[in-house]
Amino acid sequence: MSIVFAISEVEELVKTGGLADVGKALPLALRTLGENVTIVMPYYKVLAEQYNLPSATETQTLFTEGKVYHFEIRHLKWHEIPVYFIDFPEYFHRDGLYANAYEAYEDNGERFSFFSGAVLHALQTLAITPDVIHCHDWHTAMLPFLLTHHKSGYFAQTKTVFTIHNAAFQGVHRLDNIPFLRHHPNILAQVHGGYINMLQSGIEFASKVTTVSPNYARELLTDLGSHGLHERLVSRSRDLSGILNGCDYSQWNPETDPYLPENYSATNLHPKSACKRALQEQSGLPVQPAVPLIGMVCRLTEQKGFGYILPILDELIKHNLQMVIVGTGDPEVCMDLGEFAQLHPTQFAFINGFSSEHAHLVEAGADFFLMPSQFEPCGLNQMYSLAYGTAPIVRAVGGLKDTVIDYSHENGTGFVFDIPTPDALLACIRRALLAYYEDPIKFREMQVRGMNTRFTWNASARHYQSLYQS
Repeated sequence: MSIVFAISEVEELVKTGGLADVGKALPLALRTLGENVTIVMPYYKVLAEQYNLPSATETQTLFTEGKVYHFEIRHLKWHEIPVYFIDFPEYFHRDGLYANAYEAYEDNGERFSFFSGAVLHALQTLAITPDVIHCHDWHTAMLPFLLTHHKSGYFAQTKTVFTIHNAAFQGVHRLDNIPFLRHHPNILAQVHGGYINMLQSGIEFASKVTTVSPNYARELLTDLGSHGLHERLVSRSRDLSGILNGCDYSQWNPETDPYLPENYSATNLHPKSACKRALQEQSGLPVQPAVPLIGMVCRLTEQKGFGYILPILDELIKHNLQMVIVGTGDPEVCMDLGEFAQLHPTQFAFINGFSSEHAHLVEAGADFFLMPSQFEPCGLNQMYSLAYGTAPIVRAVGGLKDTVIDYSHENGTGFVFDIPTPDALLACIRRALLAYYEDPIKFREMQVRGMNTRFTWNASARHYQSLYQS
């Protein structure tokens, strides 16, 4: 099959989050399975500075009422996959992909509506006739709408798959601020109170809708878990499926990880203690091998469960434990964590920032990894934690529920709580500490079970392959 990925970021080329991981891993896995994959993405400033790419065609022009867009289609062969870039400097040669620091660009609706239209124009210009165009998140959500109303007939046989990576981000913009769509003859049906919800349009017009774990797909069909999209998703429930993201074990493998002071495996866990010592030293905590260490690496947002964590820190710190939190995000959360670290320097460390080295060291050096998310479409850190023998402490939502089995079960791999309250989280952490102290043999068996668990991109790609064929 000819499959085109329309996506806003691809890991190794440009990345802000988990979307980019999928943008890299899934096309590579599909190519391994023999599919013909092409990627189309924006040509951001960071890419233009890194690669001086040639144009694949002469300068292209798109017209809408009141605006003319002259743009280039640039080309790169990447892991044997052709990648085409839409180069329109006015929209994409900016310091950030979607935002300047924490302020989202006001014209994001226009930028990515144009990108969606430019993808279709580029495919036609390049004589690529896809069987499937796979669109990702709100950035490409208008593409199924534009394809449905495409006048040329060129895409008459082309189907679309729209993957929701996080339904909380919906791309809601005033139509007045989107010149590319403003005069489209079919757009008014998508407008409510002057606004257009791009994610909603993607759900309505795509041939199939997917999300990144089976449990998140079920949650999206509930009033509580749908981020306000309940009715629209229920109306498409027959075409909605959840396919679990895979994990890139070439990057996340304690046996080969270059960031670790010592490598270790499920058959030899002993060197993990050297990673714990290094994490304690780098975080400014006393080196105490026998004290359980809880780690956390994430964006500091409400979604990640800080509404449950912050209220229990005073109670938590009464226990004989250490804690390291690494991340950036909400300034108020940063301030609270920073102040708490100053009050408890021997037990609690907060690192305001992000580096791959620190992320890998936390995964390897901690005894527990904390992910008490409000919602979590898939989550990758719990997969990394399992691979590193670091017991995840998670809430039973989204992909966390699909990937972590509670310690109380015979085949348990971590610690799971359900009720979204600080007290429920505290009780779960206490249960985890009790297991650590009271039953080290059973705890070690659980670590090894986690390390032998695999969530591969090959398995995910086969599910997508079946979906494309259907």
